[in-house]
This record gives sequence, C-alpha cells and structure tokens, in this order.
Amino acid sequence: MHRLRAPGGCPWDREQTFDSIRKYTLEETYEVFDAIERRDWPALKDELGDLLLQVLFYAEMASEAGFFTIEEVIAGLSRKLIRRHPHVFGETAATEAGNIATGLETNGIDAPQVVQNWEEIKKLEQSARPAPEGRLGAVPRSLPALSEAAKLGSKASKAGFDWPDVTGLVDKLREETAELEAELPHSPESHGRISEEVGDLLFTAVNLARHLKIDPELALRDTNAKFRRRFRVMEHASSRPLEELFPDELESLWAQAKASERKP
Repeated sequence: MHRLRAPGGCPWDREQTFDSIRKYTLEETYEVFDAIERRDWPALKDELGDLLLQVLFYAEMASEAGFFTIEEVIAGLSRKLIRRHPHVFGETAATEAGNIATGLETNGIDAPQVVQNWEEIKKLEQSARPAPEGRLGAVPRSLPALSEAAKLGSKASKAGFDWPDVTGLVDKLREETAELEAELPHSPESHGRISEEVGDLLFTAVNLARHLKIDPELALRDTNAKFRRRFRVMEHASSRPLEELFPDELESLWAQAKASERKP
C-alpha cells in the first residue's frame, strides 16, 4: 500500500482520500456479511482480505498526514484487548493497559460475566471522554445511515420536534421531491446540490417509515429482494438479451413479472 500511494505508484490509489474510499469500506463490510450468511468460506477469506485492505488504506493515508501509523493502530487494539480481558491477561496487565475498573469478578467466570465486565470497563473508558453535545450526540454516527436517520428522528421527536402525523410527512415527501426536480438536469456544477436534495428525500422517507412503525432497513432489503426476483423473471421471459429491447418491451416484461407474483 505504501508503494501504491508513493510517487510512481498507482494513479487511482494516489488520488483517493478518506472520503472517497468510505463507500468501498461499506461495500466490503457487507460483502463479508454476505459470505458468512452463505457459509462460503473461500469467499469469506477473500472478503476479509478486501476489508483488511481498507484498514491499510486508511492507515497509510493517516501516516502520510502525520496522524498515526498502522503500528499504532495495532498497538492500540492490543492494549484494548488486554485491558478488557483481565480474566485472561491478569488484572495487573489490564491495569497497565489502561483499565480503571475495580472490583470485577475475574476468576472462573462465564460468558455473561465476561460481557458484564467488558461493558463496565468500556463505560468507564467512555466516561473519561468529553460528553456528547446535545440530545443527538448520543446517537452513534457509526450506525448504518437508515438506522441513524430513524434514531435521529426519534430523539428529536421526544423534544417535540416532529411531524404531527403521517399526512404531514407525505406532504414533506412531495416537497422534497419537488426540490429535487428543481435541481435537474444533472450537471457537474449541480452535483452537490442534487446529492443534498436526495439526502433530504431519503431522510424524510425514513421518518415516514418511523411513523408507520416500519424498519426502513428491512423494508429496503425486502424491496431489493423483490427487484432481484422480478428482474430475473424478465431475463427468463425474454427471447432476446434485455439490452436489445426497446423501453416499451422492457416495461411490458416488468408488468408480466409483477403479474406473475399475483397469481395463486
């Protein structure tokens, strides 16, 4: 990775920033999940390598900027594992690694007690850090974006800042759609504004789901599965490659795929 980022290395790798590779980190994480769910161990081996590449990428960029090195990342992880496992490494080693929790049961403990100790140690570590600012500071930014949006809306609602009912949200959805349409057609100059409007539209849709007591992540996963299923029906039903069809022919195949799901 150092060579790829160095002068004379790979032009693409040298152009990347912390922001530009975030989407790849998310993709690689979900690909790890997919390999585990399919019990595809060769694929998991490859996907773990791809995920590790993301860690190396960030660490190399951080090293270039003088923030930290990959060695410091590993050393920090090692210290965390030691201080949160006093029942394995001993209380002295855990204390030297930064554990400030006292009176923990560490001899012959079971898994639930390990979890309890872990949470206690973690809580004390976090208490030493600056408290999050405002009501929304307690919502982790590490959540998937759909879940984060739902939790932000829920937190704001407890302060009275919310739409009174679903009707208001549907109206807001129309408003956000109109604002997005006003920014079209897409151009390099308008990309940032369009991205913002799409984000507003998604945020409103997530809050509509919250009001309807629907998990937006699960709803979207179900829709993704439905789209895969219907698209596969289109591929099977067509006598020609889909790329060779006219738009009206594609629309007809899509309508057939939808109708086939309604048959008993």
